[in-house]
Amino acid sequence: MNRRNFIGTSAAASLGILASKTASASEIKIDPMLKLKNNIRQSVCYWCYGSIPLEEFLKDIKSLGLSAIDLLGPKDWPLLKKHGIECAMCNGAEISLTEGWNDPQYHETLVKNYTEMIPTVADAGFTNLICFSGNRKGMDDKIGMQHCANGLKKILPLAEKHGVIIQMELLNSKVDHKDYMCDHSAWGVELCKMVDSDNFKLLYDIYHMQIMEGDVIRTIRDNHQYFGHYHTGGVPGRHEIDKTQELFYPAIMEAILATGYQGHVAQEFIPAWDDKIAALKEGITICDV
Repeated sequence: MNRRNFIGTSAAASLGILASKTASASEIKIDPMLKLKNNIRQSVCYWCYGSIPLEEFLKDIKSLGLSAIDLLGPKDWPLLKKHGIECAMCNGAEISLTEGWNDPQYHETLVKNYTEMIPTVADAGFTNLICFSGNRKGMDDKIGMQHCANGLKKILPLAEKHGVIIQMELLNSKVDHKDYMCDHSAWGVELCKMVDSDNFKLLYDIYHMQIMEGDVIRTIRDNHQYFGHYHTGGVPGRHEIDKTQELFYPAIMEAILATGYQGHVAQEFIPAWDDKIAALKEGITICDV
């Protein structure tokens, strides 16, 4: 998975400050007496578990009560359908995180890619397709926003026709994605207003926005109509969302639920535990408010 450039040495360093946990195979399965409330529909980003073969991982997440996964493209969808798993956030039309809609030189390629991918997503029975602003590279944010709007408006009539929602991810430019333009919720919200389509929304990544601006719950309450999808992650380090990090995810999930949100919240933390599936199970439980 090329979506994140996660450096192994950084992971190793991070492990030193987190408690390593293990679990037996029996502990991975949800206790038959434990029933997920599923008020929050949860998904998971496969790139965080890329060392586990996809088919094995699909069986694992089904055992944890999940029916959705994020950030896979058409080549993997037949395997998802085999296991009854939905792709809650599709990818495959973007060029890269750094080469995006804010630069007109990429519009021809992006329009072609998304024009082909939007009907493919719809035909598969999925709804959400990710996109990225790209890096600033010296460009003014307002100019970049206008470029994004100009480009996106070329594909949104097709997205509206097929019922596909194009979702631009908010990423931090402080730690992980230096120079990325869509790095504050206010910028993304203004772009949504400029584009003015129900089929364009923001992927609000809680981890990234905690790093850039904090005030997560207030931001969700004030701007939820522009947020079409959510990702989790522990701050700092993007590891487990437990008490080893600074966010209290049950309260964040309650705030999301209070907005009437019906979409998915995807776990996107990099497990630091020895048993990755046990770590995922705990994250799912934390968010099951």
